[in-house]
Amino acid sequence: MRLDRFLSNLPRFSRKDARLALIAGRVKVDGLTVRDPHHEVREFSCVLFDDEALQAGKPSRYYMLHKPPGCVSATVDPQHPTVLDLLDEPDKHELHIAGRLDFNTSGLMLITNDGQWSRRLTQPATKLPKVYLVETEQPIGEHYVQKFADGFYFAFEDLTTQPAQLVVLDAHHARLSIVEGRYHQVKRMFGYFDNKVLNLHRERMGPLVLDSTLEPGQYRPLDAAEILMI
Repeated sequence: MRLDRFLSNLPRFSRKDARLALIAGRVKVDGLTVRDPHHEVREFSCVLFDDEALQAGKPSRYYMLHKPPGCVSATVDPQHPTVLDLLDEPDKHELHIAGRLDFNTSGLMLITNDGQWSRRLTQPATKLPKVYLVETEQPIGEHYVQKFADGFYFAFEDLTTQPAQLVVLDAHHARLSIVEGRYHQVKRMFGYFDNKVLNLHRERMGPLVLDSTLEPGQYRPLDAAEILMI
């Protein structure tokens, strides 16, 4: 929300009062005096007027989790353990998942309370690649590569998938990079060739790579450099 709108939404400020307060340099956001009415105020921002807190703000939180198979990408589930059950953190109910994984898919999962950050990570317009290691039941032929690049028509959604990059590693393993997240997309792509996916593991989302030191079920906070990558 724009800073001038944030102020004028408070009972004590009219639009004129908000403008005058900014001009006079009486408003600070996260410790800095701000005069720009278009300055963005987020739920994490600390906003002061003459050193009186108008919004205390709250810390933004970002975690990288190595999701194990057999775990639901949800905040609550009546039957199965969820990814949030793996976190030993206060106020877990405030967190959400940025980019879900299927029940039996493992690998990189990002969890945060910053909705704007997670939208940048997952919205289709950004086209950030999601990279998976795939193991299949039948051999993967070199002719798969061009089909993945051309796209697959999904009748249910009436669409053709965006070009994907498939690198064949050996007869039953490949590395796949896609920019979408359609329902069971990877399994449906290989299903075109009647080739069942046995194991699926997400290694990367955009520039963020799963920490190789994290065992399945383990997690850690993102560092400042990783957060700024998105």
